[in-house]
Amino acid sequence: MQRVCFELKVRQDGVLEYRQRHRAVWPEMAEALRAAGWHNYSLFLKPDGTLIGYVECEDFARAKAEMAATEVNARWQASVAELFEALEGADPDQAMQPIEEVFHLP
Repeated sequence: MQRVCFELKVRQDGVLEYRQRHRAVWPEMAEALRAAGWHNYSLFLKPDGTLIGYVECEDFARAKAEMAATEVNARWQASVAELFEALEGADPDQAMQPIEEVFHLP
């Protein structure tokens, strides 16, 4: 099982909206994440818009690809893309790049 951490940046003026949308994640989106192998998925958002994500999965690249192939993911990504900074043309989920783990205390 891989433990993956990533960082993205929510626009400062989008922080409140981002929080609100994640209080009401669509049930079909949550189910698609589970079906694609996303476990213990958490998002942490600082007031400055720094977003830290953590997920456990068998293969992060495969888990991202399986989600990218779903219709619900396309709708969700389109609905939140405007809230992010510096995506360089990528959807937020495709901009997730793992941060190197340097220590783990099991």
